[in-house]
Amino acid sequence: MTFQRLLIANRGEIAIRIARAAAELGIASVAVHSRDDASSLHLRHADAVHALPGAGPAAYLDVAAILSVAQAAGCNAVHPGYGFLSENAAFARACADAGLSFIGPAPDILDLFGDKTAARRLADECGVPVAAGTAVATLAEAQDFMARHGAVMVKAAAGGGGRGMRMATTSGELASAWDRCAAEAQTAFGCSNLYLEALLGEARHIEVQVAGDGSGRVAHLGERECTIQRRHQKILEVAPSPSLAPAVRERIIQAALTLAERVRYRTLGTFEFLLDAADGERFVFIEANPRLQVEHTVTEAVFGVDLVQVQLRLAAGASLEEAGIPSRPEARGCAIQLRVNMESMQPDGSVAPAGGGTITAYDPPAGPGVRVDGFGYAGYRTSPSFDSLLAKVIVHVASGGWTAALARARRTLREFRIEGVPTNLAFLGALIEHPDVAADRLTTRFLDAATPALLDAAGRWRSAGNFVAGPAAPSASPAAAPASGPAGTRPVTAPMQGLVVEIGVAEGDTVRAGQTVAVLEAMKMQHLLPASVSGVVRRVATERGEVLASGQPVLFIEPAAVDEACTPAEDVWDPEAIRPDLAEMLARKARLLDAARPDAVAKRHRQGGRTARENVEDLMDPGSFVEYGGLAVAGQRARRPMEELVRISPADGVICGFGTVNADLFGEERAGTVAAAYDYTVLAGTQGNNGHKKQDRIYRLAAELRRPLVLLAEGGGGRPGETDREHSSAARLDIPTFHAFAKLSGLVPLVGVVHGRCFAGNAALLGCCDVIIADGSACIGMGGPAMIEGGGLGVYRPEEVGPAGVQVPNGVIDILVENERAAIATAKRYLSYFQGAMAGWSCPDQRELRRSIPENRLRVYDVRGVIRTLADTGSVLELRPAFGIGIVTALIRIEGRPMGLIANNPAHLGGAIDGDAGDKAARFLGLCDAHDLPVLSLIDTPGFMVGPEAERTAQVRRVCRMFTTGANITVPFFAVVLRKGYGLGAQAMAAGSFHAPLFTIAWPTGEFGGMGLEGAVRLGYRSELAAIADPAEREALYRRHLDNLYARGRATNMASVLEIDDVIDPAETRR
Repeated sequence: MTFQRLLIANRGEIAIRIARAAAELGIASVAVHSRDDASSLHLRHADAVHALPGAGPAAYLDVAAILSVAQAAGCNAVHPGYGFLSENAAFARACADAGLSFIGPAPDILDLFGDKTAARRLADECGVPVAAGTAVATLAEAQDFMARHGAVMVKAAAGGGGRGMRMATTSGELASAWDRCAAEAQTAFGCSNLYLEALLGEARHIEVQVAGDGSGRVAHLGERECTIQRRHQKILEVAPSPSLAPAVRERIIQAALTLAERVRYRTLGTFEFLLDAADGERFVFIEANPRLQVEHTVTEAVFGVDLVQVQLRLAAGASLEEAGIPSRPEARGCAIQLRVNMESMQPDGSVAPAGGGTITAYDPPAGPGVRVDGFGYAGYRTSPSFDSLLAKVIVHVASGGWTAALARARRTLREFRIEGVPTNLAFLGALIEHPDVAADRLTTRFLDAATPALLDAAGRWRSAGNFVAGPAAPSASPAAAPASGPAGTRPVTAPMQGLVVEIGVAEGDTVRAGQTVAVLEAMKMQHLLPASVSGVVRRVATERGEVLASGQPVLFIEPAAVDEACTPAEDVWDPEAIRPDLAEMLARKARLLDAARPDAVAKRHRQGGRTARENVEDLMDPGSFVEYGGLAVAGQRARRPMEELVRISPADGVICGFGTVNADLFGEERAGTVAAAYDYTVLAGTQGNNGHKKQDRIYRLAAELRRPLVLLAEGGGGRPGETDREHSSAARLDIPTFHAFAKLSGLVPLVGVVHGRCFAGNAALLGCCDVIIADGSACIGMGGPAMIEGGGLGVYRPEEVGPAGVQVPNGVIDILVENERAAIATAKRYLSYFQGAMAGWSCPDQRELRRSIPENRLRVYDVRGVIRTLADTGSVLELRPAFGIGIVTALIRIEGRPMGLIANNPAHLGGAIDGDAGDKAARFLGLCDAHDLPVLSLIDTPGFMVGPEAERTAQVRRVCRMFTTGANITVPFFAVVLRKGYGLGAQAMAAGSFHAPLFTIAWPTGEFGGMGLEGAVRLGYRSELAAIADPAEREALYRRHLDNLYARGRATNMASVLEIDDVIDPAETRR
């Protein structure tokens, strides 16, 4: 495809930029203009010019008029530039319907990235990190979110360019920001939907330039940094970023490419991220801009690529290579762009646009490595109706990086002469000379603190002989001429150039001083205009939709004493008042609770169970639980009405959220816990699309915040009948839930709780948990009866599939309890070991340990009794007691401090370690290491179990995991030999060597050898013993050799040759 004639649906410098690129490709260009923009310079650079009906920005947003011009002028393509219609999917569709090529992404991609919450979901699905945030939210939901996350950023769900964005750090700020952002978003994008993101405290703004040819192949042209911003409006941009470490740069670029690949992106796009300035490693995706960026110029400078020509070639069907994208992009040097705006900065740092004057002098700088994209000229009368951007100054250096580029920018700004309208040239000059800018000590909040000092420096910059803007020429516009009011009145004037979006009073109204009388939009923000005095409105001098110059009257008030009762009480607020939107939300949330579902609750109780919400309430400290995604319903909107879904599928059958557990013992910070509870009363606890989304989000947050997670897993696995994704998913094998949950393993403690049936997907999540707590009703299986029957494997009742009687002895269930109440209590107790030390503790009389090991070395004893005596009273929580019974694994406390404990059990195989015991011990050591619990090993083993039967159980692999795990743990490890310390088994119990632990000590009953002493005598002296015919004499010789080996292997002898560190009084073990 080739383009013969291109309509440029934009104005100013970007329209000139597009016309130049088109001309070099041999494409004729057609420019358009509004009624009040007929003298704009972009009209001189096009091959043809057409007027649009109307004035101001509205003319450039008139889809029908623009398409009519394009067709009349014989165009076959439309370039929207940036701003205006550049991200308007409806416009892109209208172009296609009119037979015109839209130079930009396909409409569905514009829809996707135009909805910031949808873009966040895409990132989440691709594994690209995003900040904690909400979907499209109500104010009440936003307040809930702020209560959990602190300071937030309120954002418009549609559009971009910094409109509809405000930071809020308190609930009061949030309410105000919410109203203003909604109004700004409605005005700018025709959609008032908002969402929230948790505020990343100190951040840098990084964006990646991506190109795609629609085939699924995408490429990048490096990154830009846009950290220096004022109220989310970029001031200075640089490429490449001077602050990124190479590995972080690679990760951010790869994240952008992953997103672009997923949607088979075509043409140019920018993917934006915030980088945590504190650690320089963590980053989050914030949005994608599917268009040409204002700051594309710095990328062009360092890569030597004309991005507008790339756009045109890609739109014509070229491949990436044909479009001029290098296969191995390499940035050359450093480039900076500075935005020159027509504006006046007030002492408080606020900005007043200064359009409406006449430029009397316009001399842009030049020289090596200098480029200026602008549309000013001497004699040009600027319009107050449009954005204040006048020119972009771009400098490029081949070497010297950030420092050299700043030096060139400093020289370039001093040469730029603009007179007749105020500009920010002096402010920019002061900015690039600031020491923090020179040292690259920057965050997106830099200007918040630095602006007062920069304004002072700007004054000195002006006095240093640099070119500055002269006084504005008098306005000849009738609209800008001050209107006179009736005698005796006082004007309320526009504090800045701006668009009137609301007039709140009428002539004859009584107003109070300070009462809001109008709303003005300027610099993409809405400003409330208060009445300057109390009195009566005698004249309204403007109307909604009019653009006012700074100082132009809005209305006139005749001062008068005002009866408060006769004026609107706009500031009177009843804190108990419930607005209709809030009432609707509260009613909807009430339907989530058990009280709204009495029949389901009663049925559950009759079956001997508790509801999911009862379990969550029991788990979490009172009043601490904050639910996420409670308003979700089953993904079956195509087959059921919404009201039915709200009734039958509250929370889509899985309750997710944050709360605290044991805060009274450990404080709120250590007690923070995540819960995900499947609700068996909702569609049998099956897994739905929206339930997966909630879990994906909550699992990611658990990872980011390092919070333990409790999973109540009762349910039947995947849910049939979900229709909401049937056109975008086939087998649903791409859902990230299981991946995200599995990644939590080893990162945070994971506790699984089961009552009743837990099959398929629910069981898959359960099996990833560190510990599984279940009652006797539990049936756990990777497939339920339906799946088993469907696979032709027979017909079974649910109770026959993985009952507790099977799953306890095979080690799947770690702790068997009586009922759900006991399960929740045990989960809370388990979590306590990972929450810190307990202040109050006691222990049994430690002298009892002196008699815990029988003097007769052949007598068996109760090792659990030893553990209970050694540990703090009531602190022993044993895991998997019915599996691998040759080793006891337990969580204990010593003087209130949590520890892990492993101990040989001499009552089983004499303490020999078999495959099950080896597996159990290795898994437990990994658990302790992952969550920073020191380990105490109580050793009494004759070694590993041997023999043909043992080897049939994969003994070699299983027991040797004790070596690999023990040798690599990083937590403190302590070994105490109670009696037998023989061979490889004893070494495995000591992390691979008696010199591996922090200490290896023995009680006086300890005995040691390379193998069991009896066996060592029989093997070592076999020939000698066989030569003695007399049994009594042979036994006597055997006993002498055995006594000799025992003497050599006694604990005191081992300590004397330093194979162990000491022999101690058992009563002193806790020391």
